Amino acid sequence: MGGACSRKRDQQDEEILNRGVSGKYCKSSSSKWLATSFTRPGFVVQRKNGECPTLMELCLRKIGEDIDRYSKFSDLPRDISQQIFDELVYSQRLTLKSLEAFRDCAIQDLYLGEYPGVNDDWMDVISSQSTSLLSVDFSESDITDSGLAYLKGCKNLESLNFNFCDQISDHGLELLSGLSNLTSLSFRRNAAITAQGMRVFSRLVNLKKLDLEKCPGIRGGLVHLRGLTKLESLNIKWCNCITDADMESLSGLTNLKSLQICCSRVTDLGISYLKGLSKLSLLNLEGCRLISAACLESLSDLTGLMFLNLNRCNFSDSGCEKFAELINLKILNLGLNNITNSCLVHLKGLTKLESLNLDSCRIGDAGLVHLSGLVRLKCLELSDTEVGSNGLRHLSGLTNLENINLSFTVVADNGLRKLSGLTSLRSLNLDARHVTDAGLSALTSLTGLTHLDLFGARITDSGTIHIRNLKKLESLEICGGGLTDAGVKNIKDLTSLMFLNLSQNSNLTDKTLELISGLKGLMSLNVSNSRITSSGLRHLKPLKKLRSLTLESCKVTAFDIRKLQSTDLPNLVNFRPE
Repeated sequence: MGGACSRKRDQQDEEILNRGVSGKYCKSSSSKWLATSFTRPGFVVQRKNGECPTLMELCLRKIGEDIDRYSKFSDLPRDISQQIFDELVYSQRLTLKSLEAFRDCAIQDLYLGEYPGVNDDWMDVISSQSTSLLSVDFSESDITDSGLAYLKGCKNLESLNFNFCDQISDHGLELLSGLSNLTSLSFRRNAAITAQGMRVFSRLVNLKKLDLEKCPGIRGGLVHLRGLTKLESLNIKWCNCITDADMESLSGLTNLKSLQICCSRVTDLGISYLKGLSKLSLLNLEGCRLISAACLESLSDLTGLMFLNLNRCNFSDSGCEKFAELINLKILNLGLNNITNSCLVHLKGLTKLESLNLDSCRIGDAGLVHLSGLVRLKCLELSDTEVGSNGLRHLSGLTNLENINLSFTVVADNGLRKLSGLTSLRSLNLDARHVTDAGLSALTSLTGLTHLDLFGARITDSGTIHIRNLKKLESLEICGGGLTDAGVKNIKDLTSLMFLNLSQNSNLTDKTLELISGLKGLMSLNVSNSRITSSGLRHLKPLKKLRSLTLESCKVTAFDIRKLQSTDLPNLVNFRPE
């Protein structure tokens, strides 16, 4: 399955593997802020047009603007100090100097994740919150072991996040040993923490959540978790040092509900130690290549499972007899496994399944008959399989389906008619080269769609006629190369669109930008590899919500985009070329 489809998948995989400091965003600084700004906490409330902000919001905004005029907030009620602090973080106005005004304010929650400049110099004021302090996020800061010493007096701390703080070592962990009220602790991507340092965890008896993702030195350290009987969530993804011996240490954690051990060296023997974890609802074994189908007998005892990820495990069809015994399983993720058609027969009894991921499994049309009784399915992933049009008839009765991914399959136009009755669909991925204009006529009844991916499908102007009545679409991708300005006329009235990708359509001109200028909800626009020029940028001025603009391989320069940004698009934080 080549062409644009495979190119797109390769780029996505490469981006995931080569991301920067945080897995949440890519290396570009502008892209980084784009990703985090959509979800960054703060006091700001989205308001309807014409609705006035509250007096409190106006006051907080004014204080933030004039922060250098204030030297002390400790006389204010704690909740007011908290809101001022949050506003300064959100607006990027908090500095070491302005932080001093928050000394002894008894603030409870300090969100400083990914905030620039945070280091040990900030810890004196932070620690002055004393026993009032309940949670702190130091993600991606320059806090060191010495900085952790300041937290000794914050005895009521319940949550600490040190993700990507690579200057913290075993010595720093030891300084946290007295914080026995901690229920959540996170140290993602830390190469300095070892099994010896993990001894401190045995004293944190109230821990419910522990995150050690990408901590390569923790082999042998899970033994120190044996007494943490309250532990409910453990993340040790991407720790390729984890072996079966480590898994044995988890066998007594009977309150464990979530366990993630992706890309480890665990084998079927290691999975057998999980048999007694009856409360386990999420088990992520993605990339554990030493695991085979033999482990399914152990998993059959985990009747409380709601999410099971066996993506890229070394599965074969033999040994799957016990699979159907997981009758209480709600969510099953089996991506990239060596599973053949006959294995799907074992899914027939999983009638409570809500999400089934068979991404890249060796399944075809015949196997889908075994899914026809899974009437509670809401999400079905069939990407990179041999599924074609004939198999889709077995899905026509799954009326609760909200999400289907048929990308990189051999599904063709005649198969899409089998989906026309699935009116609950919200997301449909048809990134497949065998889909053409003719097939889109079957989608006209799917008026609830909010996401439609036709990235590599062979869609031309005539095909867009079938899309123009999908008024709830928020995301649309048509990148097969067959679109012209005439086809964009059928898109211009989809006013709910927030994300629009029309890249690779080399015949699009400045007229396209004029046509979509009324889509004022757009936050992301990609018209790369087209005939767009700098003179067409003026049509984007009404798109005040635009945050991401990609016009690579167009007759547009970075200077042109920056000029537009400075005068008309103040929210634009990510653009190409840059």
